[in-house]
Amino acid sequence: MKLQRHRAVLGLLAGSALLLSACGSDTGGGSGTGGGSGTSSTNPTNSAGAAAIMCSSGSLTAAGSTAQQNAMAQWIKDYLNKCSSANINYGGGGSGQGVQQFTDGKIDFAGSDFPLAQGSEQQAADARCGSGPAINIPMVPGPIAVGYNVPGVKTLNLSAANLAKIFSGKITNWDDQAIAQDNPGTQLPSLGIQSFHRSDGSGTTYNFTNYLANDAQAAWTFGANKNWTAPGGQGAKGSQGVAQGVKSTTGGIGYFELSFATQSQISYAVVGNADGKFIPLTPENVVDFLSKAKVVGTGSDLRLQFDYATTDSTAYPNLLVTYEIVCSKGNAAAKLPLLKNFLGYAASPTGQRELPGQGYVSLPDNLEQQVRQTIGSLG
Repeated sequence: MKLQRHRAVLGLLAGSALLLSACGSDTGGGSGTGGGSGTSSTNPTNSAGAAAIMCSSGSLTAAGSTAQQNAMAQWIKDYLNKCSSANINYGGGGSGQGVQQFTDGKIDFAGSDFPLAQGSEQQAADARCGSGPAINIPMVPGPIAVGYNVPGVKTLNLSAANLAKIFSGKITNWDDQAIAQDNPGTQLPSLGIQSFHRSDGSGTTYNFTNYLANDAQAAWTFGANKNWTAPGGQGAKGSQGVAQGVKSTTGGIGYFELSFATQSQISYAVVGNADGKFIPLTPENVVDFLSKAKVVGTGSDLRLQFDYATTDSTAYPNLLVTYEIVCSKGNAAAKLPLLKNFLGYAASPTGQRELPGQGYVSLPDNLEQQVRQTIGSLG
């Protein structure tokens, strides 16, 4: 999959400090509630910055992933600035909570950092929709950093296998021979490793362990899971808690969204791929890996499968994508126009250009086109 446009991904690093809450934040309240009287309009605005916005009246309530909360806040602000008769609220709360609220019929769509699990979770969501299955629509991609606090070490290479051993308690000291082999010429201190992981169920954990399960198969035997299942380490609430643990602990290491590393000035590692190559976390490398993903869902479902086996030395393999979980059919007739128009704006080139400055990357063009087509087909 080739990118047809190279959007302003360089804004990712410069702007990531603006991302004040991400997947680990547990304090997400409602984002961007607006209202007012007025008639519904289906005319696009003539503002160059919001050319993709088609106004509809009504209200939407959504919740879930806090990784995408800043993106949602910006999109809601853009939409409500142009559409005074709309009311949209995104409550955060975490991926698992959002999916449960969607299944229970309490919200109109959910944000989740992992697709609906095949089996009972998918079946429950389908039952809520009634006349059509619940589907996964990828919308907000972003990298996961492996942050570390090792005095005197400015650059650190960590293979997927060594990361797996560190986070499962098999490597316990920073001057371990295996780490030294990853870092020839680097003076590593005789210092105990203090690993931190999420104590709460998390899409960040799911995606990080999915990377380990694929690129360190022999060393990581705990699979991919939103809940931490490996032995050892210290649990911390949210990505903010993990980042704080790393920053305040000499010898600390943890995984969290890039914004937490940049905000707290935490160094982050150059991680290894399945081929043993070390891949720096750069915007271009994140987009390169994302562009190789395949859609493996059926029908209008756009769940993705990452190419963790890639040998490409410019594809950073440790990232997450937040999906919007929505009914393909069976949406309330009164809400459907607003649902389609709001999500359509988020998936538009204009909406996607909002992402790099907030610590994310934009969807590759081919995937973006599929997302817009799927949103247009909602019923």
